[in-house]
Amino acid sequence: MSDNDSALTPAPAAPVDPALLALRTQIDALDRELLALLNRRAGLALSVGEIKKKEGSVVFRPEREAQVIDGLKAANPGPLKNDSVAPIWREIMSACRSLETPTRVAYLGPAGTFSEQAALGYFGSSLVRVPCASIDEVFRATTAGAADFGVVPVENSTEGVVARSLDLFLTTPLFIIGETSLFVRHNLLRREDALAGIRAVCAHPQALAQCHGWLSHHLPDVERRPVSSNAEGARLASLDPTLAAIASDRAASEWGLHMVSPAIQDDANNRTRFAIVTHPERHPAPAASGHDCTSLVVSVINRPGAVHDMLVPLKHHGVSMTRFESRPARSDQWEYYFYIDVQGHPDTPAVSTALKELRSVCAYFKVLGSYPIDVH
Repeated sequence: MSDNDSALTPAPAAPVDPALLALRTQIDALDRELLALLNRRAGLALSVGEIKKKEGSVVFRPEREAQVIDGLKAANPGPLKNDSVAPIWREIMSACRSLETPTRVAYLGPAGTFSEQAALGYFGSSLVRVPCASIDEVFRATTAGAADFGVVPVENSTEGVVARSLDLFLTTPLFIIGETSLFVRHNLLRREDALAGIRAVCAHPQALAQCHGWLSHHLPDVERRPVSSNAEGARLASLDPTLAAIASDRAASEWGLHMVSPAIQDDANNRTRFAIVTHPERHPAPAASGHDCTSLVVSVINRPGAVHDMLVPLKHHGVSMTRFESRPARSDQWEYYFYIDVQGHPDTPAVSTALKELRSVCAYFKVLGSYPIDVH
């Protein structure tokens, strides 16, 4: 045997600790047990689906899924953390739900957007993806029935409300049946792994605003080019070496880009809240789950004390307001629509009475939805 042959001979594998082998054997056995149990659960879900078909009821019930996850968290003995319980069971429920009927979900695309990530986090990965070119298109697809549900951003912890989403709630019949919040980590992506030679940075206007400080410091003379979504910016950057994008690490993988600078958002705790919307003719409003939010849009006649009078019923009945935003009504009278979130569900007496009294003092009143919220 030559020296070269000796060099090519693989070294003998290191002996494996018998205790490690025993643990791996136990894990393999448990995995098979888990698979058998998951298939039993899937069989029961199919039986539930047959009953639902006969009753004409819907497959997806957000309040029921919230109650299941809450119960599991309460019963969790550890060491698995509760933060891990919710995503695991959402995937299980998503897989079981897909056996009954495919769930079509519209979101701001293309692949790799935070909206897609929010959709997958809420519904699980067993869904039919309906990527859309704009927030308007998400509302249109869901209204027309091309999608069962839509996922739209409504608020960011840095830049505030997403105005277009709020405006579209006024002009479409869609209502909110759920919400999810996503930690938003913006990265500078590019074909070249360097800052030099960048002619323009492409991203959604919200992302450009959320990274204003970093861009001003590191790329002060570079054009900031607004596009329909961060993933669209990543797609454009994949075609042109002089362009960079602000997008997620998922978009970097999707479009084959280098992560030139990670986490360039100005706020380290940057989060975006997404609403899950659907058409009332295709999906009923969720029943009370025990930890709910009710979203409203209202307006009042422009007179002294009108806004104060609008809030009195909430205070009088002990209903906590968690969000209050105003948007111009686009009239020549300097009138405003007010977007309000309150804790609770109209099925409860205090919220029901407060909303009834609030409606009586409003010139315009619309419930955008009552839905379960995640409680950590």
